[in-house]
Amino acid sequence: MFAEDIILKPLLTEKAYDGIADKKYMFIVKKSADKSQIKRAVEKLFGVKVKSVNTVNCKGKLKKMGRTQGYTPDYKKAIVQLTAESKAIEYFNSLS
Repeated sequence: MFAEDIILKPLLTEKAYDGIADKKYMFIVKKSADKSQIKRAVEKLFGVKVKSVNTVNCKGKLKKMGRTQGYTPDYKKAIVQLTAESKAIEYFNSLS
């Protein structure tokens, strides 16, 4: 699996922005990816050193439209903690 296939997109929420000061970044990742694959992908794509990776499997929400209802897709969220000496990820700094 390539690094571009593992990291699908950054998670841009208020909670995610609060973690940037502590060098914690959140990403939506492929559901089959494990922590070591996520760590290698972030290090390769952004050129930083990763201290730890935490993952959360998020269940889709129930959505109703008229008489029909269904669920949004399930996804996997990764919280990546960078080492103290690594630089910040430039993508998140340009959004602030």
